[in-house]
Amino acid sequence: MKILVDAMGGDNAPRETVLGAVRASEEMDLQIILVGRREEIASVLGGSKHDSIEIVDAREVISNDESPVNAIKRKKDSSIVKGLCLLKEMQADAMVSAGSTGALMAGGLFILGRFEGVDRPAIAVVIPSKKDPILLLDAGANSEVKSKNLVQFALMGSFYAREVLKRKDPRVGLLNIGVEEEKGNSIIKSAYSSLKSIEDINFVGNIEARDFFNQGADVVICDGFTGNIFLKTVEGFGLFIFDMLKQEIKKKITYSLGALLLMPAMKAVKSSMDYSEYGGAMLLGLNGVLVKCHGSSDSKAIYNGIKAAKRFAEADINNKMKKSLEMYTEGMI
Repeated sequence: MKILVDAMGGDNAPRETVLGAVRASEEMDLQIILVGRREEIASVLGGSKHDSIEIVDAREVISNDESPVNAIKRKKDSSIVKGLCLLKEMQADAMVSAGSTGALMAGGLFILGRFEGVDRPAIAVVIPSKKDPILLLDAGANSEVKSKNLVQFALMGSFYAREVLKRKDPRVGLLNIGVEEEKGNSIIKSAYSSLKSIEDINFVGNIEARDFFNQGADVVICDGFTGNIFLKTVEGFGLFIFDMLKQEIKKKITYSLGALLLMPAMKAVKSSMDYSEYGGAMLLGLNGVLVKCHGSSDSKAIYNGIKAAKRFAEADINNKMKKSLEMYTEGMI
């Protein structure tokens, strides 16, 4: 199996990206193709020979402040565009990047194409909860959606939860400002009406943000604008709480002594909230396995992103999901 890695993507590229890829090549049975500036990649490798690593030179880098569509059109020699073209040509089984989310989605649409029956691919993120992880989509690909797009997210999310998260009959919730059916805007209301009538989806109704972690649903769907704000708020608030605890602990010796006893529990909680443990987000609905890692990913996060991509590709989830969606679409005609 071959995995493409965008060596230039992310705040810590290429060093952390390359180191994560090297670790993956050493611990997993796969070939790694690093796409990016050859001399910078070689500098990180330090002259060491890695038989399972190949370098594909790409001179350009797409930054987060560029227009995604324009960048994909103009920067044909970028690590993202070259990587996606190789994936399109089936030179590899999956691609991992910590680069621009917008460019990856735009490039995915233009170069890879989307599933039949999927108008808007979505970013699916696994988020820890009190018991089992919860799948959130869309987490940032589509700021504006139609009700049918939310239905498609629910179908893809349900399939992912069954096949990857191993949920027998995944419960799907619609992120909303209240649990009542009449809550929300016209798009949310229309999606609610459609979702409750589809037998293939175990729809449990609206989910308020404050109840997200109470395991009321295995899959939570929303538009990308809402999902991205929710995701970043949760991430930021978690960091804020731990920072506040550290400050309070320093105020009294008794707090410090108590913290020593609680340290194992605090480390376990922090680890469960660590995005690097979950291997990045899957871009669902595209004709290719594409994993988006956090922009500030370190080598551990890249390693886990490659691990997730490998698992996804080996299980042939994309083709299975595609066939499932095609069968559903045919059944609606």
